[in-house]
Amino acid sequence: MIHSHKTRIWDLPTRVFHWLLAFCVIAAYVCVKVGGLWMDWHVRFGKIIFGLILFRLIWGLIGPRYARFTQFVRGPGAVKQYLSGRWPAQPGHNPLGALSVIAMLLILGIQATTGLFADDDVFTTGPLAYISSDLSARMTGIHKFNEWFILLVVGLHIATILWYRFGRKEDLITAMITGNSSTPAHISSDPAKNQNARDDWRIRLGALLIVALIIALIRWMNQLAPAAPALF
Repeated sequence: MIHSHKTRIWDLPTRVFHWLLAFCVIAAYVCVKVGGLWMDWHVRFGKIIFGLILFRLIWGLIGPRYARFTQFVRGPGAVKQYLSGRWPAQPGHNPLGALSVIAMLLILGIQATTGLFADDDVFTTGPLAYISSDLSARMTGIHKFNEWFILLVVGLHIATILWYRFGRKEDLITAMITGNSSTPAHISSDPAKNQNARDDWRIRLGALLIVALIIALIRWMNQLAPAAPALF
């Protein structure tokens, strides 16, 4: 029997970010497909996604151990090692999973940012669409085309979760709910490889301060366009 140890990998702010992002992406997609008055909600969800991506970028620089980009982003050599089975097991994202995270943040970041400038020429506009009609037209085109990349990366993300669950018997969903991941005994006994992520009140207070600043930024953007609906 292989014994394992529970390690705190995902802090509460990271977990809330993950599930809130998933909900908002689905909600924004449904709203744009339904259309009509639901497009107002599509814009609102888009602004929240923009704020969430901005939060994750900041959190990736100053957040706890496993949330930081410096901890899990690796080069092509590490990805090759992982694919060949030579990557040493350790808590957190593996090199291939890190690429998935970066791709998700990049594609959703592009979608949320271009949405701020988008204009459907009917009655739905982003809060920054008024700045330049040419820029707005280009951003709207990117916003519409990028939807295919979102569907692709989300599909791959779900397929990967299922593969880990049924192929490798690793429950990634439960880990993202509880924050804890099972670490093999040979890793859990190595202090250099096995460290719990900080998840105390200081970490959570720091995350709330970042969120407050992002809300202030979104409020400011809303005020730039008098006709734009308020998010908060």
